[in-house]
Amino acid sequence: MMDYLTNLTVKDTIKDVADILIVTYIVYQLILLVRGTRAVQLLKGILVLVIVWAISSWLDLYTLKWLMDRMFTFGVVALFIIFQPELRRGLEQLGRGKFVGRNSADEAEVGQMIAELMKSVAYLSRRKIGALIVFERNTGLNEYVESGIPVKSVVTSELLNNIFTPNAPLHDGAVIIQDRVLSAAGCYLPLSENPFISKELGTRHRAAIGISEVADSVSVIVSEETGQVSLALDGKVVRDISEEALVSKLYELLKSNASIKEKKGLFWRKKGDEPNG
Repeated sequence: MMDYLTNLTVKDTIKDVADILIVTYIVYQLILLVRGTRAVQLLKGILVLVIVWAISSWLDLYTLKWLMDRMFTFGVVALFIIFQPELRRGLEQLGRGKFVGRNSADEAEVGQMIAELMKSVAYLSRRKIGALIVFERNTGLNEYVESGIPVKSVVTSELLNNIFTPNAPLHDGAVIIQDRVLSAAGCYLPLSENPFISKELGTRHRAAIGISEVADSVSVIVSEETGQVSLALDGKVVRDISEEALVSKLYELLKSNASIKEKKGLFWRKKGDEPNG
């Protein structure tokens, strides 16, 4: 070790630092890629298996160690099969030159997007047309985007109105917006199974709450029965929210990619709000 340090040149130092930084960046991007997807749970399961294998080796548990060795022999192939969606997504992003983190949203563009949303929400609410619009924040929603029909369009009130028009092919699913881009429509979301949710809430509200339980997304819901507008965030829902409060809340939540943990206490409740837990 001392000989290596003694013979270390400036070129070698720069090369080693660059090597470490590149590997760190790749690992960081891989973490971002799987964050908010089912792959996180799979990785936890793999970690448990590694711990079991280490314990079996340390205690010399022959049968268990033999079983774990056989499992790891085929584990590489299994990993490619299990993580196929994430690997495909990563390669697609790399090919598009988008294998980088998202920049903070420009406030003017966020304001324009919210203005278009509010025009659509007002139109849908007056006509009692059901709608569910989900905004991705820090937790990736690609897993749910892939369940719908790709749109990749600028957010406009006309587009949202057309998507949610009754009997239109995509009106029953959710719209997902990523980085101010309407990525997909007709998306399937997980329904909340919380038993404390009001029986008055339908599938759209349960889906909005469900996605907020597994991600830090924020959702706007228009009720098909009453035309009321609601906001779902962090496993909670504010029903019949006013236009001014909705605009203020969306702007505050979407103007940056700050973590929801840094905004504790931001989600307010009023009389009649439905908690999710």
